[in-house]
Amino acid sequence: MRYKVNLKKTDEGYSVWCPGLRGCWSQGDSEEALEKIRDAIKSYLATIEELNKNNGS
Repeated sequence: MRYKVNLKKTDEGYSVWCPGLRGCWSQGDSEEALEKIRDAIKSYLATIEELNKNNGS
């Protein structure tokens, strides 16, 4: 599955976030920020899956 991300230049580098996943964001240099948001999305989705699994028991 693909998620749209937004990238914004800041004084420290770049902020990046996924509008479709509330609270899922990261930062870094342009390439680094994009790599970090990929990891953040994976972690976010894994956490949601785990929470859903625990709530369904």
